[in-house]
Amino acid sequence: MATNRTFTMIKPDAVEAGHIGGIINMITEGGFKIVAMKLTQLTVRDAQKFYEVHKERPFYGELVEFMSRGPIVAAILEKENAVEDFRKLIGATNPAEAAEGTIRKKYAKSIGENAVHGSDSDENAAIESAFHFAGREQF
Repeated sequence: MATNRTFTMIKPDAVEAGHIGGIINMITEGGFKIVAMKLTQLTVRDAQKFYEVHKERPFYGELVEFMSRGPIVAAILEKENAVEDFRKLIGATNPAEAAEGTIRKKYAKSIGENAVHGSDSDENAAIESAFHFAGREQF
C-alpha cells in the first residue's frame, strides 16, 4: 500500500558543514511538507539497529561509526508519491553520478558521506519513521 509519507535524515557530514537550512529549503521547495523533525544524535547502538539490514556488508562498521559521530536531523515528509519523489530529489548515492539540482549533487562529499538518507520503500518509511518519532511527535 502506497503512502504519502517518507523518512529522511540529514547526515552528520551535512550537519557539520552547516547545510541543514539549504537542504530543508530544497525539501520544501520540492513540495514536501515536514510533519515531524528533530535534531538528535544516534548512539552506536541506535545506528547499529537502524542499519541492521546492512550488517553483513563490508561498509557496515564505517556506516555505524559515521552515523553516530555527530548530530543528525531526522524528519518525516509528506507529499503525494513521497518515497519516489524524494528519492529523485536526493539523487544518486554517488554525488558524482547524481543529477544536477539534487540534494546530493549540491551537498554530498562522497558515496560514504552523502548528506542525506531517504527511505527506499513505503514499508521502510513507516519503520524508519517509527524508529525516530513517537506518534505524538508526528503532525
